[in-house]
Amino acid sequence: MPAAARSARRRALAAVAALPLLIGALGACGYGSEKDTAAAGSAGSAGGKDTHGRKLSADTVRIGYFPNITHATPLVGEQEGLLQKELGGTKLRSTTFNAGPSEIEALNAGSIDIGWIGPSPAINGYVKSKGKSLRIISGSASGGVKLVVDPKKISSPDDVKGKRIATPQKGNTQDVAFLHWIAEKGWKVDPQSGKGDVSVVRTDNKVTPDAFKSGSVDGAWVPEPTASKLVSEGGRVLLDESALWPDGKFVITNVIVSQKFLDAHPDVVEAVLRGSVKTNAWIKADPEKAKASANTALKRLSGKELPAGILDPAWKSIEVLDDPLAASLEAEAAHAVKAGLLEEPDLAGIYDLTVLNKILKAEGRPAVTAAKLGKQ
Repeated sequence: MPAAARSARRRALAAVAALPLLIGALGACGYGSEKDTAAAGSAGSAGGKDTHGRKLSADTVRIGYFPNITHATPLVGEQEGLLQKELGGTKLRSTTFNAGPSEIEALNAGSIDIGWIGPSPAINGYVKSKGKSLRIISGSASGGVKLVVDPKKISSPDDVKGKRIATPQKGNTQDVAFLHWIAEKGWKVDPQSGKGDVSVVRTDNKVTPDAFKSGSVDGAWVPEPTASKLVSEGGRVLLDESALWPDGKFVITNVIVSQKFLDAHPDVVEAVLRGSVKTNAWIKADPEKAKASANTALKRLSGKELPAGILDPAWKSIEVLDDPLAASLEAEAAHAVKAGLLEEPDLAGIYDLTVLNKILKAEGRPAVTAAKLGKQ
């Protein structure tokens, strides 16, 4: 072979060898941590068709969620291949986030198409875009939020006055709930600074257990599994937030979709939602197996699983469901307005439950309501 030809062949082989590295580098430039579902669960059927044999309109759908058991639906649905199964040959790719605002940012930027997220960031994302960026298309989970306190310092709700209590972030779902509870007690707190009759200390959930152990906070209004971590450190559950809501239910996790993606690929959205509904049914049918699956997913995503002493009580306090519990979201928005963290929002149209109710009807189940905030 002439020298020039050999040189050209070597350059071509080098380019092919470098291609996976380039693809990996590009993948690392996105939001959060991206995982290919094929590594976790079954790959589904080939040819871009869903389980009903229909060709879907997108080759890939990108989802986002938190590596947290309040996001049990996507954790288990991806781990067990239940989401991918409904998508057939359409590839599922996931990205994990640690905060709602960054997930909304990714949705707005087109880095993800569908996300599991709490009510407050969903409301904020909808309001800031004047209703153009997203829709809530399903519920996912209720419950899993507790006020855990140092029993040496606090023995009753009235003892919370004058104490330092952590919440995850200013204006987040738990922060709003705690400020509303404080207001209901007749106490005053500045919503911006957190100073007043109670000191509201906005602290990342990863840091809160250490802050609690050191005594720099006297308690925390937090979601699971942080609440159970605090109990394992000697804390006591003073209040389970579910006790404050009708029937003990309030939304902790919704499913949202980019309005642009919903308009362009309603069939793909339907497939993901069908997978979500089937995953929730799978979790309810065998909670112990589902708990183990969620823990396996957490280990895959974070490198660490939850010990039984934390996982077991946390898992029991969360209920997966398809109903978005729209009335509770509406109430949470009103609480944020009353607390001074949100201007009166126009939430008309935030829900589009058309696809979800189509799926529920096909399964012989009753429709869920958007509480006059969207399509039924």
